[in-house]
Amino acid sequence: MSRVVVVGAGIGGLTSAALLSRAGHHVTLLEAADHVGGKSRRIEAVGQRVDTGPSLFTFPGVWEELLRRLDELGAGPGAQGAVAPAEQTAALELERLPDVGSYYYRGERCELPVPPGHPWHEAWTRFAAEHGGLGPDITQLLTTDVLDRAAYPALGKLGRLYGRKLTTRDYLDSLTWLPEGLREVIAIHTLNAGVGPQRTPALYASMPAVMAHDGVWLPRGGVYELVEALRRLNVAAGVEIRTGEPVLSAARGRVTTARSTYPADVVVSGIDAHRLGGLLSGRAPRRPRRLSCSAVAVYAVLDAELPGGTPRHGVVLPDRPAELYADLEARTEPEQTMAFANYYPADTVHPGSEPTLALLMTTPANGKAYSLDDPFVAREIERVSRVLGWPHPVSDRFRHVQILDPAYFAVHGSEGGALYGAVRAPWRAGPLHSPAHRSPLRPWLWRVGASVHPGGGLPAVMGGAMISTGKLLERLERDRSRASADRRTRGVRGRQ
Repeated sequence: MSRVVVVGAGIGGLTSAALLSRAGHHVTLLEAADHVGGKSRRIEAVGQRVDTGPSLFTFPGVWEELLRRLDELGAGPGAQGAVAPAEQTAALELERLPDVGSYYYRGERCELPVPPGHPWHEAWTRFAAEHGGLGPDITQLLTTDVLDRAAYPALGKLGRLYGRKLTTRDYLDSLTWLPEGLREVIAIHTLNAGVGPQRTPALYASMPAVMAHDGVWLPRGGVYELVEALRRLNVAAGVEIRTGEPVLSAARGRVTTARSTYPADVVVSGIDAHRLGGLLSGRAPRRPRRLSCSAVAVYAVLDAELPGGTPRHGVVLPDRPAELYADLEARTEPEQTMAFANYYPADTVHPGSEPTLALLMTTPANGKAYSLDDPFVAREIERVSRVLGWPHPVSDRFRHVQILDPAYFAVHGSEGGALYGAVRAPWRAGPLHSPAHRSPLRPWLWRVGASVHPGGGLPAVMGGAMISTGKLLERLERDRSRASADRRTRGVRGRQ
């Protein structure tokens, strides 16, 4: 049994810790914040509950595969008696939403899937026919190392579809039959990876069609219920979870916090790769040249319901998306941004007697603190309210508000508040991730998390952790078998 310290209890760290402990290793999970979940957390305000972080759950096959692997591994060293199936321990109920969301672009509104009668319906039907059925293939790539033979059929299918068009932008621009507006609605989804469509593989073009075909989901009780399910799986597996304990340094054989030093045969880092460099070197890490985007996330309890017809999930695009992508790369505030408006009427997703709203506005990773009075925030709230057809700025209905901004994410995530760390070449994103799961110079160090396997939100982070941890478990088993063989050899020699 190896001693493993997992640094960071985000989605990736929680996934890895549960797998390692169920495989029989002694696992300590260290988290600097007072809660697990990383960017996903739960806010309690004026008797209401609001969940932060990702607002939707996609590719549920990734979650099902995680539960299957946990059951396959066993009980874990800290388990007492018989172990319930992982699905029963997790106790996570996923509810399918009626559509992906409502999208607004230059005065045009459409839902995904685009309904009959809409000017884009015919083009969407053609696009969805070519891409909507790729869910199982993408799920395979999200949970399988790209060099594994099991990934080859999916890679081959996607390669034949995209041809020589390597980026999302190149591929979508080659589909001249797509209306310009629908093309931009599809392309805006690459901001889920923190960058514009010129920075992501062509694979990302398929995501909206797959989401419309296979559904988008929300855990009953809110998206933070996924974190709670992962926490329960960790506790059942015997993981030692220690929150409020920031790591000061990590080296071969040990991880040091302000409270203690933990012996470690293996260290798994679930924190941003840039911050990890500082823990390893003891020096302030060098700032990445390019950073993925950040966000101003406004979470509000409302004093009244919003007008009838308000979508549960609205996406307001800028009039000129190319300018937004350029501003994000240059780390300058855009004139218009992309905004998610996730509206929860009373007693729907979150228990509570009052409606809540999560308004998420994409910003550059500038490390800045924002308030409702900031010109950028006030301007975008007014624009989103107008586009969604509300008679007054929605801020007029805020009873209580909490803002998470680039300054917040810079403390709890990456440089400047970048949500997915540094920007890399398109071919090193998604399944062809960077940095590597295993450190070539430090064989005791492995990596998981959003900055290693960016894009795709929750399933990509969970799937990336499953891939990395699977390779680590294979390595630990080889080391155990080799050590056992060496002991047997020494025993034979000692009797001679």
